[in-house]
Amino acid sequence: MIFSERLKKEREKRGWSQADLAEKIHVSRQSVSKWETGKNYPSIEVIIDLSDLFGITIDEMLRSDGELKEKVIRDSKNLAYPKWKAFFDSVFLLGAFLLVAKLIIMGLNHFAGMDVIIPEGLPKILSNFLPLALMVIGGIVADQLKTKYIE
Repeated sequence: MIFSERLKKEREKRGWSQADLAEKIHVSRQSVSKWETGKNYPSIEVIIDLSDLFGITIDEMLRSDGELKEKVIRDSKNLAYPKWKAFFDSVFLLGAFLLVAKLIIMGLNHFAGMDVIIPEGLPKILSNFLPLALMVIGGIVADQLKTKYIE
C-alpha cells in the first residue's frame, strides 16, 4: 500500500475528516488532501507525528512507497560543498548574462543600426567565447557537486 492510501485508510479508520487530521498535526487541510492524492509528500517531521498519532511505525508508513522513501533520503542528505555549488551556479549565471548581453549588443548593432562596441582592450576570443566557457564550466561543475553529499 502506498503512503497516500495508507494515510487515508488510517484517517478514515478513526473517523476523522482531513480537517481533523490537519488540526491534530498542525498543518493545513489542503496539505492533507495533497498527501492523500499523492500530489505531495510530508516532511520527515510530519511523518514522525503521523506515525505517533496512528500508533504505527515509521517503517510501516515509508517502506511501501518507494517515491516517499527516496524523498526522505534525499531530504536528509546535506551537500558536501554547498558554497562551491553556489559559486559555480553563479559562474553559470554570469556566463548566461554575458551571452545575453552580447546577443543584445549584436542585435542592436544589426537591426537598430546602432554602433555599440565591446571594449577594445578585450581580445576577440575572450569576448566571443568567455560567456560560453563560463556557462559550460559552471554548469558541469555545479551538476557534479549537486550529487556530492556528506556521508
